[in-house]
Amino acid sequence: MATTDIHAAQHVHSHDEHGHDEHHAGNFWTKYIFSEDHKVIAKQYLITGMLWALLGGILSVIFRLQLGFPDMDVSWLRPVLGGWITEDGKLDPEFYLALVTMHGTIMVFFVLTAGLSGTFSNFLIPLQIGARDMASGFMNMLSYWFFFASSVVMFSSLFLSTGPAAGGWTIYPPLSALPQAIQGSGLGMTLWLIAMALFIVSTLLGGINYITTVINLRTRGMSFSRLPLTIWAFFFTAIIGLLSFPVLFAAALLLIFDRSFGTSFYLSDIYIGGEALPNVGGSPILFQHLFWFLGHPEVYIVLLPALGITSEIIATNSRKPIFGYKAMVGSMLFIAILSFVVWAHHMFVTGMNPFLGSIFMLLTLIIAVPSAVKIFNYVTTLWQGNIRFTPAMLFSIGMVSFFLTGGITGIFLGNSAIDIQLHDTYFVVAHFHLVMGSASFFGMLAGIYHWFPKMFGRMMDRRLGYIHFWVTFVGVYLVFFPMHYIGIAGFPRRYYSFTNFDAFSGFSDLNQLVSIAAILTLSAQFIFLFNFVYSIFRGRLAPPNPWKSNTLEWTTPRFPQHGNWPGEIPAVYRWPYDYSKPGAKEDYIPQHIPYSETPESNLPHENELIKLETDQASGHVQEGHRPAH
Repeated sequence: MATTDIHAAQHVHSHDEHGHDEHHAGNFWTKYIFSEDHKVIAKQYLITGMLWALLGGILSVIFRLQLGFPDMDVSWLRPVLGGWITEDGKLDPEFYLALVTMHGTIMVFFVLTAGLSGTFSNFLIPLQIGARDMASGFMNMLSYWFFFASSVVMFSSLFLSTGPAAGGWTIYPPLSALPQAIQGSGLGMTLWLIAMALFIVSTLLGGINYITTVINLRTRGMSFSRLPLTIWAFFFTAIIGLLSFPVLFAAALLLIFDRSFGTSFYLSDIYIGGEALPNVGGSPILFQHLFWFLGHPEVYIVLLPALGITSEIIATNSRKPIFGYKAMVGSMLFIAILSFVVWAHHMFVTGMNPFLGSIFMLLTLIIAVPSAVKIFNYVTTLWQGNIRFTPAMLFSIGMVSFFLTGGITGIFLGNSAIDIQLHDTYFVVAHFHLVMGSASFFGMLAGIYHWFPKMFGRMMDRRLGYIHFWVTFVGVYLVFFPMHYIGIAGFPRRYYSFTNFDAFSGFSDLNQLVSIAAILTLSAQFIFLFNFVYSIFRGRLAPPNPWKSNTLEWTTPRFPQHGNWPGEIPAVYRWPYDYSKPGAKEDYIPQHIPYSETPESNLPHENELIKLETDQASGHVQEGHRPAH
């Protein structure tokens, strides 16, 4: 009780301080650029992430043109790509590798890590736990500007005469460690490493902030067992990021040493043009271990926020309590733990000890269990619900679909015997683009459609949302479903051209289909962009609680100022999923409604909590409630 009272006193006190701030709006720079308000920082992350997503998508369409139509004359791209289009109108083979590398890096880190976690952790954590802001507004601002600096460095590498990094998004040495190997291993790779170092600093600053805020700044009554699943997801995501990103930082630092300072962490026994390099004793496999020790948790850093957002949206729009709240939290915890002990399943073909391979295989297949628990719970939440198909709900259901279909192919790839055949083919590309790429992307879009009214105080257009969903959903499956068959046929990934292999000539039609579907899917995103920008300025004004949701963010004003609540922060009395409760007046009871106000729907043990509520409230008043200004 003591801690609750201290929190209560702090909150009342912090309200008194904020009472003055809200009347003096800062100037443009402190309000919109170097803002310490978590809502503004979330929007900065969102808009930066959307710009990166657009660029990453355009890059992928350029290299899909090469794969689907290898004989096509792309001279019309010369005004944009300049010298990267050869004399006879073809894409330069080395630039093709750079496109693939930049597409992967941008989508995984800049869009799905920063764009997704940065936006929704920042926006929702204080609003849903009942806090005025993040634990440290300054660190939060710093986190975004490190990400911005990282973005500037990465973006500038696209304009180098030697091109950006071209060693694949996993930048395996020795290709990435030898500047003389290919053009893309020169200055472009150096800038890639600098950008990633800055990006990691940004992620760590954000993660520390999210964890501290969730642990320390929950409002009165907001116990861990009453947290919305979104907050649990962001909490676990931040912990995974905090533990795994420093390992990538170490890997990148050692690679910088090998490239620029003559060390031999990753290099040994290399001959170029008959000349032996002086490096002895390093191991390129060491880099793979370090990279995938981040790389696999990264998959869940990307996925967990999307799963959390989906949990909230599916429960709200099914008008039912989430099925198995504790199982959902437990499965996320189990996924977070397991994500650290499966990294070598990316390395079955590196000459690893087969016994070790079988251990990693077993651990990998176990991850299917908590994932299946989540799928089961989503389906049972939808089961017999009064489902409202808002655009956010459709994207959430689409996300569950991708998570399932992409996850099933992951079970194949987790078997070392099959993976030896499928490793580095398009089967792998299809698998992770569905389970990690498209699923997380749909989670992000669902979140934007769902919380847009809270972010900007206006509603997005539903019909455009439906068109966007169906074209994107069908488009994504048309891109990645045929890719499985291309991969089973043995198509290796990252190849510039297949036309000189007789074995693969029978699959040119599938490659064409994939490329056409990719163009279609990208074009559908412009419908969303129009809807997004138009609705910010011209959308109809949002009601205070458009989705009739239970969580605390809908108790704030339509345009919440810095500090979120103009008066006292509401206290919390119940869990966030009291939808369609038998006997209740409405089909939802928000978290800040005490049990004493809902006698008609209380369960027996909830009636006993009423006395506790009155004790808490009286204790709260005695402990330090001063009248507001």
